[in-house]
Amino acid sequence: MARETQMSDPKRIPTDGGQKFGHNPFAALSPEEFPPTTEALPADSGQLKETKSVRKNRGRVDIIRQTAGRGGKTVTVVKGFVGIGLREKEQLAKAMQKACGTGGTVKNGQIEIQGDKRAEIARILSEANFRPVFAGG
Repeated sequence: MARETQMSDPKRIPTDGGQKFGHNPFAALSPEEFPPTTEALPADSGQLKETKSVRKNRGRVDIIRQTAGRGGKTVTVVKGFVGIGLREKEQLAKAMQKACGTGGTVKNGQIEIQGDKRAEIARILSEANFRPVFAGG
């Protein structure tokens, strides 16, 4: 007898499956209560969403001008890359060298370009969806 009273306790959750799979919790709602579908939205909003998803920010990178320890020669250093491999850094360095008309290298996870070419390098990094920041002096 004590066992039967435990099963009828209102705090217990039934394990027999309760409602059938065909139950739709939204069946009682009228169509006026639903938000508008994408077909009802203006055509311009879809285009804005596409352009935002294409321009994904890949993170901040620092652009620094250095002369110390280089015999007085100026070198532009780009560092702070996150989630980018050596091959892609080399491709970026090659594009920077070509755009600036100077030499450069990838060393210790950072890109070094000969000369003070911060503006050109910032443009290339922006096109590659990075957020360039001028750091240092």
